[in-house]
Amino acid sequence: MTAAQKRQQSVDAAYILDDQVGFILRQAQQRHTNIFASLMIEELTPTQWAVLAKLRECGPCSQNLLGRQTAMDAATVKGVIDRLTKRGVTATTSDPVDGRRLLVALTPEGEAVYARAKPMAERITAATLEPLSETEREALVGLLRRLA
Repeated sequence: MTAAQKRQQSVDAAYILDDQVGFILRQAQQRHTNIFASLMIEELTPTQWAVLAKLRECGPCSQNLLGRQTAMDAATVKGVIDRLTKRGVTATTSDPVDGRRLLVALTPEGEAVYARAKPMAERITAATLEPLSETEREALVGLLRRLA
């Protein structure tokens, strides 16, 4: 083997895809997404569930704030809200303080969907983290929060 081939082999060996954080995170996300799809009820998507959970947690809020709180851009959160509103799960009203702004809130049906879906969301989290000990779970979530 020539010196150039040895250098190339060293460069090639230095980058192993399976050891790269982005690749591993994507695999973990795919696993979680599959678990979510297999367990979540009412054909809720992860983004729809995020909106329902955040509205339940915080109450009515603007689309802009809801997008920021759920890590969605304006177009994505608008689409999610439009689909949930069409299903009767959310409703929009004008903000009494600023009539130009829309507030999004859960409807009574949205509250009921949230109540039915919450136990499934808890099962999804438990299934996603199942291979880890309790200490490892806490450490992973803490580290991921630092990266987010």
